[in-house]
Amino acid sequence: MKKLILTAIVILLLLSCSNKPDYVDKAFYYWKSNDWHINEIERKVLDSAEVTKLYVKFFEVEKNDVMGNIPISKTSLSFYNIKDSFTFVPTVYLHNDIFSKIDKGELDTLANNVNYLIDKYVNDNLTPDAVKEYQMDCDWTPSTKDNYFYFLKKIKELSGKKISCTLRLYPYKYKDKMGVPPVDSAMLMCYNLINPMKNHDKNSILDIDELSSYLGDYNYPLHLDVALPLYSWAHVYQNNQFVQVLYTDIKELKKSLKPQKDLWYEVTEDIEVNGFYLRKGDKVKIEEMSADYINKAIAVITKKVPFDKNITVSFFHLNETQLSLYTHEEISAFYTGFTK
Repeated sequence: MKKLILTAIVILLLLSCSNKPDYVDKAFYYWKSNDWHINEIERKVLDSAEVTKLYVKFFEVEKNDVMGNIPISKTSLSFYNIKDSFTFVPTVYLHNDIFSKIDKGELDTLANNVNYLIDKYVNDNLTPDAVKEYQMDCDWTPSTKDNYFYFLKKIKELSGKKISCTLRLYPYKYKDKMGVPPVDSAMLMCYNLINPMKNHDKNSILDIDELSSYLGDYNYPLHLDVALPLYSWAHVYQNNQFVQVLYTDIKELKKSLKPQKDLWYEVTEDIEVNGFYLRKGDKVKIEEMSADYINKAIAVITKKVPFDKNITVSFFHLNETQLSLYTHEEISAFYTGFTK
C-alpha cells in the first residue's frame, strides 16, 4: 500500500512539473522574397493542420552607406482572398549592423519609418483587426543591444501593438550578457545553431545535441513561443571550396548524387539546378529535417524549456517544395507534440 501511495505521489509530482503547454496556437512563417501568394498546395497544408496565424516578412532593414538605415521591401504583398482566414503578424528583419554607430535621433527616425511602412502595408492589404502584433527579427550582440532595445521601445510606443521579437538560443541561455529585450513576448528560434562553414560534420540547421546544450530552465522573464525548421538545403563544393547554397527539391537532387558519408554526396552527372550548374565530381552537403528528427527536437524542447499554458508554435517556412518532405499528418503531429 505504501508503495502504491509513493508511486502516485511521484506521478503527481512529475505531472505538476511538466513544461508542456495546454494549448498551442498553430503558425507558419512566410519568408519568400517574391510575390506574396499562397498556392493551393500550401493552403491545403495550412487547412489540414488548422493553422490560424502567419508571420509574414514584410520587409528588411539594412545599412546603406549613402541612404543610411533604410527599409528595403523584399516582398510584393498581395493577400488576395485569404486575408479573412488568418491572423497576420508583420515581421521585419533588421540587420544587426544598423544598430552600431547610430544615435538616438537616427533610431527615432528608423522606428518611425519602420512603423509607417508596416502600417501602409496593413492598410493597403488587410483589415485592421487582422493585425494585433508586430515582430522584429534581429541577431543583436552585446555591443548593439542598447540601441536595438531602444528601437523596440519606440516601435511599441508608435504602433500601440503587441511587440514580439525573435530570440536565438545564445541570448536565451546567456541573458545576463545579452540582455532581455523590452517586448511582450519572444519567439525562441530552435535552429541555425552551427556555422555551416566551420563544422562540416553536423547538420547546421538543427543538431539535437547542440540544441540540448543551449536549453534549460533559465527563468527567462518573457513569455516564450517557439519556432522550428521545416526546410532543407544543399551546400555545393567545387574543388573543396564552398560555392553555392541550393534551395531545391532534395529528393529530386539526390537522383544525381551518390552517398559518400553522413550528410555528404558526390555529383554523378552534370546537371543544372535553379540556374546553377553542378559538375560531375562536385561535393554536396545536404542538410534536411526528417519528421522523426523534428519530433526528437520537440521532445527535448518540451522537457527542458518551461512554457506558459498557451503558446504559439511556428514553423519556418511555408513553401511547397520544402514541405513536400512531410505528410499533412506529420505536420499536424508536430503541433500536438508540444501538448501530448
